[in-house]
Amino acid sequence: MNKLDKQYKKLLKKILKKGVDKKDRTGTGTLSIFGETISHNMQDGFPLLTTKKMAVKTMMTELKWFLKGDTNIKYLVDNNCNIWNGDAYKAYVRTCEYDLDREYLSENEFIEKIKTNENFARVWGELGPIYGKQWRSLDRTYSSNLTYKIDQIKNIVNLLKTDPDSRRLLVNAWNPMELDEMLLPPCHYGFQVYTREGMDGKRYISLIWNQRSVDTFLGLPFNIASYGTLLYLLAEEVNMIPEKLIGNLGDVHLYKNHIEQAIEQRKRDSFALPDVVFENVDVLNGEFDYQVLGYKSHPSIKAPLSN
Repeated sequence: MNKLDKQYKKLLKKILKKGVDKKDRTGTGTLSIFGETISHNMQDGFPLLTTKKMAVKTMMTELKWFLKGDTNIKYLVDNNCNIWNGDAYKAYVRTCEYDLDREYLSENEFIEKIKTNENFARVWGELGPIYGKQWRSLDRTYSSNLTYKIDQIKNIVNLLKTDPDSRRLLVNAWNPMELDEMLLPPCHYGFQVYTREGMDGKRYISLIWNQRSVDTFLGLPFNIASYGTLLYLLAEEVNMIPEKLIGNLGDVHLYKNHIEQAIEQRKRDSFALPDVVFENVDVLNGEFDYQVLGYKSHPSIKAPLSN
């Protein structure tokens, strides 16, 4: 039984019925509730919604980008992942507007130049010290002004291997010292891993992520699948069995230009969840191959992304 789509549709219903009007930084407006939870047993299948078709490759590419420690959109656009394009372009336009004599590129021209011009991409494709930077090269500075990098992903993999019962299996992306340098502060700002030894003598691994801001229609389905993938990858890396996936959600909202789409998705019946097979997993280099098996879904539902 597919309980994930059921939970998700229930969350949409709650927002539609009880959500309060709130302003937001994009000027779109939202219906918002606070303090919700999504929970999934990984033994029930890969957590990919079936009530609309999900862009699996886009989600996988973004996760690889995070794990590589990359913060520039060039890797994404070179791999046909365009979910961060609007943020980078908006920052480019905002900067160009300070120069009244400067004509700036259209968004399509901007993305094409990111693809073809390394120097342009190095400057205008950079998003600041967002997820990848915090996950893989968090700065630590001593009073002597010496700085070294903390690789939180490497640390958590090592700790899983050496002390799997530790209560310090955490990765944090919310770095107050660098928030003002980020194009967009982290929405999903941290995760914790938990392992246990089963009666069968095998080690089971679970993951809980925390999210301050939840774009429920476009973003949350990606977040669920992405952290489900991360849980699979960590399990593969340390030879454990994926168990529970839990999302702690803060400001859970629907943008007002997503309401009709949410109503449409709530009408749809779900299919059985698919399975997934991972091969050539190298978490520390952000590389893995995957195959999603038996994914049956309703058609995708288009909705604008608010930047």
